[in-house]
Parts: sequence; structure tokens; C-alpha cells
Amino acid sequence: MNLDPPVRRLVRELVERAWAEAVASGALPAVPEGVEAPGVGVARPANPEHGDFATNLALKLARPLRRPPLVIAEALAPAVRAAGGDLLSGVEVAPPGFLNLRLAPAFTEAALDRARVAGPAFGRVQVERTRRVNVEFVSANPTGPLHIGNARGAFVGDLLSRVLAAAGHEVTREYYFNDFGAQVRVLGASVRALRAGEPLPEEAYRGAYVADLAAELPDEVWARATEAGADGDGIVGAWASERVRAGIEASLEHLGVHFDVWKTEGSLHREGWVERAISRLGESGHVYEQDGAVWFRSTAFGDDKDRVIRKSDGAYTYFAADIGYLTEKFSRGFDHLIYIWGADHHGTVARVRNAAQAMGFDREAVQMLLIAWVRFIRDGVEISMSKRSGEFITLDELLAEIGVDAARWFFAARGHTVGIDFDIELAKKQSAENPVYYVQYAHARIASILRRAAEERLAPAASVRGSLGRDPVALGLAAQVLRLPEVVEDAAAAEETQGLTAYAMELATTFHAFYRDRRVVDAGDPAVSAARLALVDACRLALANTLELMGISAPESM
Repeated sequence: MNLDPPVRRLVRELVERAWAEAVASGALPAVPEGVEAPGVGVARPANPEHGDFATNLALKLARPLRRPPLVIAEALAPAVRAAGGDLLSGVEVAPPGFLNLRLAPAFTEAALDRARVAGPAFGRVQVERTRRVNVEFVSANPTGPLHIGNARGAFVGDLLSRVLAAAGHEVTREYYFNDFGAQVRVLGASVRALRAGEPLPEEAYRGAYVADLAAELPDEVWARATEAGADGDGIVGAWASERVRAGIEASLEHLGVHFDVWKTEGSLHREGWVERAISRLGESGHVYEQDGAVWFRSTAFGDDKDRVIRKSDGAYTYFAADIGYLTEKFSRGFDHLIYIWGADHHGTVARVRNAAQAMGFDREAVQMLLIAWVRFIRDGVEISMSKRSGEFITLDELLAEIGVDAARWFFAARGHTVGIDFDIELAKKQSAENPVYYVQYAHARIASILRRAAEERLAPAASVRGSLGRDPVALGLAAQVLRLPEVVEDAAAAEETQGLTAYAMELATTFHAFYRDRRVVDAGDPAVSAARLALVDACRLALANTLELMGISAPESM
């Protein structure tokens, strides 16, 4: 299906054409040669009375054209009116040089009709430059179940992947984990000790899940682990970590998070990607040996010190796997890599991007999103957790208590760099205090209105053309519905998704106000009722599509 471009994009293109026509006609001079022309910005005014859109182009042109912005705006306005066609019904100049633009009601009505025809595709957009994007997130080592401390990375990564895909990008979701490091051996030692009835090592993992693993350990694995000369911790650790990994996958699927690729650190070594990366760095002169170790010359790219790739004992560092992983990802044809890490990984960002640049990759194509921490609060008290001691709330336990929808909403409602105090008791409330409940209730209320209308033999009109233009309240709701593609476009460009929850709340609030002020189901005036039913049905569609994009259900009744 061909997707309509966001209305804002159409308005911006119209202003660009009008500017070019004003220059061609002599109404405005061209930007002097050698001076960079400003971009055309179009935004929705905070006050709806100022119009549907506004542009500050005249303010931007004031310096290069050496004219007052109000004079420029007065020269631009006729050209914008002439180019407006069916899109605009009004162009007003406002001090100190804004152009306030009003959409033609007929355009709004036609756009609303097209949104209804698009159905589930409404809200999806096609950005000008699509990319093959790899999003790696969660990536917790398989040494214990996912706990609520890991949850934010799962939500941020999944929602960002959904938004990027909705903007037309080709997205691969990837989970990367250490399958052979010291932590896996410690897990193996912990399980092995319990299986043998021995005291747990001091550094062991504890908790009911470790005892469960010990009880489930297959006899054939135990037999291999207890053979003379066998690496018991490694054998048991490999089995236990895979069981834990399978449990992590099941927890994430319950959350609605699916991964396309599960990648292990061990595979990067076995398949030669680490050595390939080191060779590639060596060919560009960015590797040297000192004190028996192999170093990356990271200081050549602004780092405060060089970084060890292979230690003097021959063991590779985690950084070695990082650069091998870079090479392996780019070999699969991705042109943009997104890593979603905890804030404690801040020190790793520069060295990995430096290595990408040293190997000849585009540094800007390697992006790390560092997510702020979450404090989980119950009854005003923070919940403390430790995987090693076995004191934590699992993700499955959180979802069982508050539900997937509430969890997804609360994590989506803040930018990834903003810390969150997650109030578990608030997330459980089924009232307007709980924002996800408020939005879902709006969807369910519209579904109920449509059912009641059907009982009275009323149905939404096939088209709203010619029926909304005289009602500013109806046009206001229609304008909110039509914002969805812009919200998706902005979220994909900024790689931030909290705009979706804000939009859903605004749309739900606008709908509730419309329903308060306008009678929708009215057998005494079937024509008006049919038009209003079509409008609220479009609102229902926008709410459903927004919730679906966030992985949240859109109930038909509550």
C-alpha cells in the first residue's frame, strides 16, 4: 500500500516551493552565494488558535537577506497562499515574522478518509533515507533469569525497533551474550556444588533457580562433568547457561519481545572474527605490541589511553570481542548499528567507535544508547536486588503482578536517558491515575459507541467529505488523529519513543472532550451521526495503531 506522507511534510514542501517561487518572481532576493541557505522548519503551534502549522522561515532568512523578518514574512505570504491549493485555507503573518498556516477543511476530511482506508498501516511512514539497522539490546549474560533491572533495556530496544520498522527501515533485533567466560564457569560451579551436595563456593550464584538447575541437570551431562580430568565447571556451566538462555527467551516472548538473532561471544572467536578485526587494525597501523600484549592505539582517536586487545598471557579481552563483533555485523550488510547499554558502559563507547573508525567503518554508523537506571518502588520503598545473592524480582514476576501493558507503557513514557522511579502499585491501578488504563479506556469507549450505534441501525459514513468543516471541535479531533505519522517520523529520527505515549494521551483526552461536547449516536440526525461515527472510528484506529506500535493491547471493552 502507498503510504500518505505526514501532513507536516506536505506543508513543509509547500513552503519550500513558495520560497523558490518568491525568489523567482523577485518578491525576495536569493540567499547570497557562499552563504548556506536555512532549512525550512514547520511545527504545530502550542496554541491551536495560531493555526495548524507555523513556519519561522522568515526569521531564519533575516540575517542572510539583511531584511527584517516581518518584511520577509509579508513577501512570503502571497507565494504560500498561491501554492496552498487544496492544502491550505489560510496564511497569516504574525510578529516577529511567523507564518501561521491553516489546513483546508476539505483536505483534512480527505486525509481522514485515506487514514481509514489505510487501516492498520495508518501511522507508518516512509522516510527519505532507509537503512539496514541492527539493534542489539538486553544482552544479559545467561547466569540467571531476567530480573526487573534488565527490563528497561528490553522495552527500549523493542519499542525503538518497532518505531524504526514503522518508519520504513529494515531492522534486525539481536541478543549478544557471553557463553564461555568466568561468569558461566561460576554458574557451573554453583550448580555442580548443589548437585554434589557440597557447600557453595564463596563467589557462587545463589537463589532458587540455581537449585532448580541442579535438580534438572541431566545424568549424561553430570557423568561427563565428573569424568577424570574433565572441566566440570565448564561442562555444567555450558548446559546451565543454555537452560537459563532458553528461559530468558521465553520471558522476553511473554513480554512480546522477539529476537531475530542470538549471537554468542564464543562464536566470534571460533569463526575468526576477532582475528580478522585485529588484522584489519594492524593493516591500518593502529595495533602494536608492548610487554607481551597487543594494544589498539585508541589515543590516536582522542581516547585517554590505548586499549589492550590481547593480554600478555594470550587471553583476549572483552574489547577484542567487541571489535570482532563490529566486523561481523558490518559483514552482514548493516549500515547502522545501535547498541542499547546500561549507563555503566559509558567508558566503552569511545573505544568501540574509535576501533570502528580505525578499521575504515563509518564512526557515525556505530551508535550507543546508554539507558538510565530504574528504581522500583513499592509503597514508597525502593526494592533492592542482587543476582549473585539471589535477591531479585524476575521480569516474569513483575509481568504477572502488573501485566505486560502497564509495564510497557511505564517504560515507554520516559526518554532512555531519564531515570525512572517505577511505582509498582500505581501501575496496577485501573483508574484514570494510570495513563495506560486511561488510553485503553478511550479505545474501549469508542468500540462501545460503535456497538451501540449499530444497535440503533446507525453506521459510520463511508466518507466524511463535506461534513466536518463547520465544526471546529470535530476538525480539532481530526487534526489530532492525523498527527500520528508525524509522531512516528519524529520518534524514528530522534531514536526516542516517549512521544508515542504523549500522543496517545493527547488523542485520548481530545476524544473524551469531543464526546462530552458532541452527541455522536443520534438517530434523530443520522447524517451528522454517521459523520461523527466515522470520525471517532478514525480516532479508534489511531489509538489502536499507536498501542500496537508500543506492543500494548487495545481492548474492545473494559
